[in-house]
Amino acid sequence: QLQLVESGGGLVQPGGSLRLSCAASGVTLDNYRLGWFRQAPGKEREGVSCINGRYGRTYYADSMKGRFTISRDNAKNTVYLQMNSLKPEDTAVYYCAADQRWWTNLNMCAISTVNYWGQGTQVTVSS
Repeated sequence: QLQLVESGGGLVQPGGSLRLSCAASGVTLDNYRLGWFRQAPGKEREGVSCINGRYGRTYYADSMKGRFTISRDNAKNTVYLQMNSLKPEDTAVYYCAADQRWWTNLNMCAISTVNYWGQGTQVTVSS
């Protein structure tokens, strides 16, 4: 049974960087798609970036392309999100999440397919 624990959130200035980590336990990452979702006050939860644990295929929301990079270390059962050039509008609670659809690219980073969630970590971008 997969469990997800996030770390690395905090306060950062606009233009700064932050690296989030998601430690997974219980099963191999090869049978999952994993990634990051975020929810800001007054807004719906949205997909940020996801990665296929078996093949390494990635997805980025348009506003994150060129700024965020998702990666994985299957030996450590860990997924990372490197966030650069952070903006105040990136402020949100960031959640690690997973589904079990390693075999497809369809609905990549869609909330509707998620069946595992971490507790979330707060990211605040402010001067």
